[in-house]
Amino acid sequence: MTDRIFLGGGGKDYGEAQSLPLRYANRHGLVAGATGTGKTVSVQIMAEAFSAAGVPVFLADVKGDLTGLCQAGSHEHKLHGPFMKRVETIGFDDFGYEAFPVVLWDLFGEQGHPVRATISEMGPLMLSRLLGLNDTQEGVLNVAFRVADEEGLLLLDLKDLRAMLAHVADRSKELSTEYGNVSKASVGAIQRRLLTLENQGAASFFGEPALKLADMIATGPDGRGQINLLAADRLMGAPRLYATFLLWLLSELFEELPEVGDPDKPVLVFFFDEAHLLFDNAPPALIEKVEQVARLIRSKGVGVYFITQNPADVPEGVLGQLGNRVQHALRAFTPRDRKAVKAAAETFRPNPSFDTLEAITALGVGEALVSTLEKKGVPSVVQRTLIRPPSSVLGPADPAALTAVRGASPVGGLYDQTQDRESAFERLQQRAEQVAAEAEQAEAGGPAPYGGGHSRRYGGPMSRGDQGAPWGGNRRNSTKRSRGDSVGTAFAKSLARSVGTRIGKQLVRGVLGGLFRGR
Repeated sequence: MTDRIFLGGGGKDYGEAQSLPLRYANRHGLVAGATGTGKTVSVQIMAEAFSAAGVPVFLADVKGDLTGLCQAGSHEHKLHGPFMKRVETIGFDDFGYEAFPVVLWDLFGEQGHPVRATISEMGPLMLSRLLGLNDTQEGVLNVAFRVADEEGLLLLDLKDLRAMLAHVADRSKELSTEYGNVSKASVGAIQRRLLTLENQGAASFFGEPALKLADMIATGPDGRGQINLLAADRLMGAPRLYATFLLWLLSELFEELPEVGDPDKPVLVFFFDEAHLLFDNAPPALIEKVEQVARLIRSKGVGVYFITQNPADVPEGVLGQLGNRVQHALRAFTPRDRKAVKAAAETFRPNPSFDTLEAITALGVGEALVSTLEKKGVPSVVQRTLIRPPSSVLGPADPAALTAVRGASPVGGLYDQTQDRESAFERLQQRAEQVAAEAEQAEAGGPAPYGGGHSRRYGGPMSRGDQGAPWGGNRRNSTKRSRGDSVGTAFAKSLARSVGTRIGKQLVRGVLGGLFRGR
């Protein structure tokens, strides 16, 4: 079955063997179920099957249990013994043990290659979500991004953003006239949030070299898809950072990948574990945009699979787009639980052979209700299925195996060293030093530094008045002149706007590409 991935089989107590057609795998999916019911195994066997079919995979490992994908299982492994009986039950004749091509990633750079994004790529909307800003503070952050764009200042890391915010605060009266109220109090609140974020270890995420998607969307020499495994056990200590990072990655995929329509198999399959973290306390505007990207990103060949305990954790607008479903057992101890179970049962196409509502609460570990898209994208009748066993190690890999994976990584050396090129922090620091030097020279009554021909703010040519022209301009008074009074400064601003326009896409690209530019 090269055109589909095998999920599980039947036996006398189950229905027909269940598989997911690759041509519909980019129509998104859901893996749900209570803790301990077998979600991790389902995700693992799906990642294996996609990889074997030549489809790259991105997968967050929130518990550290999925590193076993890089190591072949065996009959002797303590967790694999019971699986052999399952192989016979479901008639899995092609079962065998094997390791898969895994690349390890880690936002903190401890358990895998560092993953970085620039502040500009993240954009003001996602940063506001990450920092938990209110509307007023978000507006000030947008002003900071706009000014950076106009002045051609690159925002790469947290120190760039802090310097830019300080620059905005220093010019708050001037900017308030053009953009609306820019209060120093709001800037201070944002700076405090940035400090908290930095204390959580997020500083290592912002910077360069930024991640290139081509290094994730790759296949090995044997044609199998690369499984990109993000170490997220420590990251879960900062759940908002975790959710924002995955949302950023989705936005980058949407922004950069070309339209491919409905390919024979996905370009990439993206598993979003602990999906409820994306939607918890999210503003309606953000949820609306996630719904939009879920609809549109499938035309880029990307399949997004949400993993969560309860389908109710996912908003209805997103849930309705998840055509491929693996539902493990749910518990119904309270009225709220029973309501959630009923809602989950109603999302399946009924099977006359059993009661879906009753089955969801009666499923054993490793069993699931499965429904996938078939011909013309119509959901199949729900089937009770025994999930196939994994071919790789169930649970964490041996430390030696992980060391070998790091050593053989195809992206080894590309991301491990941080780069720090000239950006907003350095440029603004240079300006501050120049202003201080000019002020010192003015007090001393001597000639201006840097040849006397540079604007204090923009580094461009100064007006003749600033150079002590015969019509009475003098340097002490000219320091109080507004920016609009200087011809040289106006020229410099025009030049900065021109440069900013050319690089504006990199500087202020919002979350989810063009979807957010009109916000």
